[in-house]
Amino acid sequence: MTDMPTTPRFALPLLAVAQAQKEVTHNEALTLLDALIHAAVEAGPLAVPPSSPVDGQCWIVGAAPTGAWTGQGNAIAIRTGAGWRFAPPREGMRATRLTDGAQLRFDGGVWVGPGTVAAPSGGSVIDTQARSALSTLILQLAAQGLLISG
Repeated sequence: MTDMPTTPRFALPLLAVAQAQKEVTHNEALTLLDALIHAAVEAGPLAVPPSSPVDGQCWIVGAAPTGAWTGQGNAIAIRTGAGWRFAPPREGMRATRLTDGAQLRFDGGVWVGPGTVAAPSGGSVIDTQARSALSTLILQLAAQGLLISG
């Protein structure tokens, strides 16, 4: 049996010439697209699958998953009527985590969230603290793609 042809970016299944049951391949591609376009995940990264998932919900799998997610580290887990589907992330991919609204991105082989900016406090040179806080804020906004720092 030959391997199913797939797209280069997300390995979406492609229809093959003279393929039987084309609807299965087409439906699998639509399921993956439905989960990955404007990706929104319930939570994550998590090591353990949720106990009561609903079809269409997605999670980011942790680096060392267990149970039904074993071997799928860092993937996006998609719950479907047929069980779990997994989409491997690629560099630069982004997903919104619904539990807190954080924009996560896949960078350097791991999912990372937005950085934190410490509020300036104390000290006697307020201008220096304010500049430092603003510089950090600008770097974090640029890292999230919300502005270009210059």
